[in-house]
Amino acid sequence: MGKSIKKVGISGANGRMGRLSVKAVDDAEDLEIGGLYAPGRDGLMLGDHRMSANQSALKGCDVIIELTHPEASDVNVPVWKDYGADLVIGTSGYDTARLDLLKNCWGNMETRCLVVPNFSIGAVLMMRFAEMAAPYFESSEIMEMHHFDKPDAPSGTSLQTAHRVAAARRQAIHSRGDESVSGALGATVEGIPVHSLRIHGVLAHQDVIFGTTGQYLTISHDTIKYEAFSQGVVISLQKIDSLPPGITVGIDELLGI
Repeated sequence: MGKSIKKVGISGANGRMGRLSVKAVDDAEDLEIGGLYAPGRDGLMLGDHRMSANQSALKGCDVIIELTHPEASDVNVPVWKDYGADLVIGTSGYDTARLDLLKNCWGNMETRCLVVPNFSIGAVLMMRFAEMAAPYFESSEIMEMHHFDKPDAPSGTSLQTAHRVAAARRQAIHSRGDESVSGALGATVEGIPVHSLRIHGVLAHQDVIFGTTGQYLTISHDTIKYEAFSQGVVISLQKIDSLPPGITVGIDELLGI
């Protein structure tokens, strides 16, 4: 028997991540495009595939990947859930409160919803290493840089990193002094300071900085090309049906880490 081919629907197909995902699916032997949803691009071609402004273009897909901005994602995700497909969410901005709402929405569904803060394998390892380091240091802060027009701050990667570091740390939160200018010490996410920079010439960078008496440790990751996300996209689409029903955050389990 031949290998089973999984039909993939892509929401936000005309964006940078959408176009990258179309190519990644086309290059994978066990995946094929089942539909492309791209509002404002109805009937236009993306490579060999026709885009649609109608959400129903993704009906019948085995798995849908959501790659729009946060406001559009809030509208799209309930529709994809009702279609009965497994869902990969690559949209940024899923903090703890938003994930809780998603878990309540998914309820007793038999399908799977995989929320991916970052598809880069290096970024996934960076978050895991930060989680491992957190119990051994008194101080921990996150500095993330992204391209100047990224629509949200902090990034989804830094939110997830802060959540994992906060859960793993053993020391109490310490004083960091007073701000003479509001915002100088950054935002605070679950007790972890997060500093967001939006700069021309940058794609994505994150430092997780830990400190204790006489030493500090910096765990860094740089993304220099969007192609860094392709491998994680393909792994998510190929292996999502190995996950239990309901919500999973991050591709750690799919990588065996």
